[in-house]
Amino acid sequence: MATNSNRHLNLNWLRTFEAVARCAGFTAASKELGLTQTAVSLQIKALETKLGHDLFIRRAKSIQLTEMGKAYLPSVRDTLEALAHSTHGLFGPDLRSTIVVRSSMALIMWLTPRLKNFQELHPGIGIKFVTAIWIDAVETQAIDVDIKLAPSNHPVDNSVKLSDEYIVPVCGLDLEQDVNSIEDLTAVYPIHILGYDDHWSRYLSAHGMTHDVRSTRLLVDTSVAACEMAACNLGCAIVIERFAERTIQSGSPIKIVGDRVALGQSHYLIEGKSSKELSPASAAFKDWLRVQF
Repeated sequence: MATNSNRHLNLNWLRTFEAVARCAGFTAASKELGLTQTAVSLQIKALETKLGHDLFIRRAKSIQLTEMGKAYLPSVRDTLEALAHSTHGLFGPDLRSTIVVRSSMALIMWLTPRLKNFQELHPGIGIKFVTAIWIDAVETQAIDVDIKLAPSNHPVDNSVKLSDEYIVPVCGLDLEQDVNSIEDLTAVYPIHILGYDDHWSRYLSAHGMTHDVRSTRLLVDTSVAACEMAACNLGCAIVIERFAERTIQSGSPIKIVGDRVALGQSHYLIEGKSSKELSPASAAFKDWLRVQF
């Protein structure tokens, strides 16, 4: 067989080659691939011509790999497996439907222990979570379910309120300073969360106190990181109550050290699509989400 360039190989030919080798026959492979036996045979012939080598020894009632085919098969399988992993990792599992849900990292963690219930109710729906941290990735794909935190007195357009939120102070179990009162909070190092810069001021002002921003030594961009720093006894953080409770339930060594205060903000479900355009999978997740809150 004449030698030809093996560049620019047709991916379908490689899939067919792997299937024929695994199924040990053209007929079985054609059923698996949903192709005619003739189409499978033509694809294998085209691949062999491209490579310049026979990959199978064809007999009347059976086929077997040539030595070159045996040597080539592991590389083809590794390549197809790596491609499948990459595809599933970037675009979600191969299910009937996969929806993209955007929310904060803290809310994703709060939802996580509840997701098993959704999976049991809707086993054919996959979920891909994205956060605002990965802005470039979010902007290149459509968002099916969008959950935002916004001021309660200025609701987001085309939105449905899921819940009003409250904030609480949290600190580590082994913090050097004892925090037994609101006054004690002013003696510990505050951990600030970027984007939620008013948490400390709002919490202390609700108790007739002021916050000295000059005392800030640690800043993070997520509530998850703030709770982790508090767990390491680096200071106190003011976080949304439901997130603090979830972190404690997960076993993190933090505790709530004060009563809750209204945040003045609520979580909203953004209705970006009309009901006619909303997919059944997105509608199912939104209905389920309302119940969770």
